[in-house]
Amino acid sequence: MKCEICQFNNPKGTVTAIIIKDGKILLLRRSEEPFKGQWDLPGGYMNAGELPEEALRREVKEELGADSTSSFIGWFPGTASWHGKEFAILSHAYLVDLPSPLSLNEEENDAHAWVPIKNLHSIAFDSNQSIINFLKSKFIFDMAQVKKLIGQLDPSATVSEQSLYKAILNGYVSLIKEDNKLIGMGWIFSRQTALRKQAVIEDMIVDEVYRGRHLGEKILLDLIRWAKENGIDTIELTSSPKRIAANDLYKKFGFKLHPTNHYLYKV
Repeated sequence: MKCEICQFNNPKGTVTAIIIKDGKILLLRRSEEPFKGQWDLPGGYMNAGELPEEALRREVKEELGADSTSSFIGWFPGTASWHGKEFAILSHAYLVDLPSPLSLNEEENDAHAWVPIKNLHSIAFDSNQSIINFLKSKFIFDMAQVKKLIGQLDPSATVSEQSLYKAILNGYVSLIKEDNKLIGMGWIFSRQTALRKQAVIEDMIVDEVYRGRHLGEKILLDLIRWAKENGIDTIELTSSPKRIAANDLYKKFGFKLHPTNHYLYKV
């Protein structure tokens, strides 16, 4: 009896772990076909009845011998093959933290390497190549300069690489560069309440050496542009009264001081 459903080219579900440290991504060298001997990202196929997050934890444990936590990045379609037959896949990519050291399972991969994202040009599987292209567009930062900027905003703040990547996934970061040096940035993220779709601006700062050149205006306008394009109803932000220039800038562009108390609760 002919299997009609077997003729459908529906994608098989896969999961992919993106593990980054100091701007370098973890790669594994494949010890079997397809793409034997080429560099790959950790991950694999989902089992029947398995949620993507469950499959990801299982694959990371199997390949790297480590527990993991993750944040969703996105879906990336592609192709794979088995015994010469090509079929569609849909990769669920996650930013992964490893709280414990990795221990490579050499039955599946015979080596691992940490490679700067910006230097990675080829990798096994077309879906992985799409993921790498996405990471190059979003996750290449001079962390030392980011920490310097945030330190000017709040000297007590501690900036972690993983927190920066998660912030990017949860919103939009506007960047100002000069001679390829990061000199200003601002972050905006959206949230849906029962009343409206809001956005919050955080961590907006221009390097003190470059102030007075209207760069703050450029960042703010870019963040407002993003909000309009994403259907935001209201933008909110907080600013210390001591930051006189920043407060004047917000008022200039139509931000109104809201008559409410602003509370913080340390969890």
